[in-house]
Amino acid sequence: MSAKTIVPEQAKEILDSDSSAVYIDVRTEQEFMNGHVPRSVNIPVVRPDPSTRQMKPNPDFVETVSAQFEKDKRIIVGCQAGGRSQFAAELLVQDGFQDVSNMHGGFGGARDPMGRVVTPGWAQLGFPVETGQ
Repeated sequence: MSAKTIVPEQAKEILDSDSSAVYIDVRTEQEFMNGHVPRSVNIPVVRPDPSTRQMKPNPDFVETVSAQFEKDKRIIVGCQAGGRSQFAAELLVQDGFQDVSNMHGGFGGARDPMGRVVTPGWAQLGFPVETGQ
């Protein structure tokens, strides 16, 4: 079993129609505070290593998600463009979560090597955005 890939329009449809679905924003806390999908939960999948300042996987990610949600919970994961959330979605599926979708395009849009948006993100589509915690 693998995670489904959806685009922001599909994610919004799911979140609008299924009040039990949850959106997990896997970006850093700072990115999350600057703007996120309403009612989302922030659980970073990578964190900056204080000694090297490089991003490293959050060893507590799966454990944190498992502590908050049942394995049959409908989960949408998103990040800035879709890469970190794909990684997070795969971790959750490997841990036994049954209904996981990765929101390709993320919050800020997926871009090609030239920087052009190839899949608009949640914010570019003009969907509601919250800031702060």
